[in-house]
Amino acid sequence: MKLYSDEELAEILDQDIFHQISEAADHLGLECYVVGGYVRDIFLERPSNDIDVVVVGSGISVAEELKRMVGKKAHLSVFRNFGTAQVKFRQKGIEYEVEFVGARKESYSHDSRKPIVEDGTLEDDQNRRDFTINAMAICLNKERFGELVDPFNGLADLEDGIIATPLEPDITFSDDPLRMMRCIRFATQLNFQIEEETFVALERMAERIKIVSGERIKDELNKILLSPVPSKGLVDLQRCGLLNIILPELSALDIVEQKNGRAHKNNFYHTLEVLDNVASHQDPESESKLWLRWAALMHDIGKTKSKRWDPAIGWTFHNHNMIGAKMVPVIFRRLMLPMDMKMKYVQKLVDLHMRPIAIADDEVTDSAVRRLLNDAGEDIEDLMTLCEADITSKNEVRKKMFLENFRMVREKLADLKEKDYVRLLQPVIDGNEIMEMFNLKPSREVGVLKQYLKDAVLDNKVENEREPLMALLMEKAKEMKLI
Repeated sequence: MKLYSDEELAEILDQDIFHQISEAADHLGLECYVVGGYVRDIFLERPSNDIDVVVVGSGISVAEELKRMVGKKAHLSVFRNFGTAQVKFRQKGIEYEVEFVGARKESYSHDSRKPIVEDGTLEDDQNRRDFTINAMAICLNKERFGELVDPFNGLADLEDGIIATPLEPDITFSDDPLRMMRCIRFATQLNFQIEEETFVALERMAERIKIVSGERIKDELNKILLSPVPSKGLVDLQRCGLLNIILPELSALDIVEQKNGRAHKNNFYHTLEVLDNVASHQDPESESKLWLRWAALMHDIGKTKSKRWDPAIGWTFHNHNMIGAKMVPVIFRRLMLPMDMKMKYVQKLVDLHMRPIAIADDEVTDSAVRRLLNDAGEDIEDLMTLCEADITSKNEVRKKMFLENFRMVREKLADLKEKDYVRLLQPVIDGNEIMEMFNLKPSREVGVLKQYLKDAVLDNKVENEREPLMALLMEKAKEMKLI
């Protein structure tokens, strides 16, 4: 980060947009400040075009005046019930989104996040902010242009890398429990530490998260998952007790059981290691970026339910991938995550995540790779990324063997793709032709014959050509007494 004097801040804000807001406020005789994330990001030297402005008086009136000054190219949205307004416009090739609100003070009832709002001073408005680093304000009025107002030493906390609340943290979190999630999210995104008293309050107030909707929790969880090192946030969620409330299935993995001197690994911390591995190897522009991270988070979720003790071999987690896949839609529905193809994608990767590892643990055969490619389809690259991330063994010899075998799997996959794997893996004789040949309607028999041909192709028993497939088909049809 970088420290700036008021004079230097005035130079940074020496832009048409801020001078126009300043002129609009001065014309109406109102105090006006840029606040929150925009101010924080100036000191963190991070670009931002989303500007929050607090007006001591009517924020809507300043927004309307700005719209009048900018003209037709500005779009004004007014939300009178909330006392806020938004102005969007493009200036010198930059898209700006400016939110205006009147300075206010808030009070809350115990069972609601919706505050009772009254007009207030700048001090009142800063008191209601979530964290000290978000409570800084810079004056935009001409006489005080660039003056920093920082009553809670947010600049010092920013410099020290600390997340703390302006008021008593119990009050801040009780008033709006979503701030607990935001606290951990900011600490994760910025790689900051949560101040000790603030963290103790998170532990005390964790149960209050229950009044927050799944949708809002989901939004914060997604931002944590998209952070450079998402495990940091999930460890904090677990330590303070929030994870056990919002995602108990993941929290339950944080256990190590020992029997007859044999213990299994801590699957919670293993999961976080896999998640960080995925995050560090992903294409940042990938459309599936978030959902592959959800798949990493969910990949071992079924281990708690599948765990068994076998005296001969120790702890087992048989079929945890299948159990976990069935748990995915339940968790997605509860957290109000999309129940569309994104959920299906996560479910599919959780279900298949053991397959490449099983292949890499054995001889890498063509038929096994063909079946893997057939089942994974276009998601094969993401599946391989997940599975390679899942190799967290501390046994370097075993880890090296797995990675070498994965390299061979990837080579065979690349070879299949080069040969047009869709054509290679889909038998040239389809279901319609089978029904016509044997005078069948859609039925179990048709499915059996189709699968028989597909298995033959996948296992590379015959070439995917009409003549050898027809011979196999006739042989199977005779066996089934269809001819």
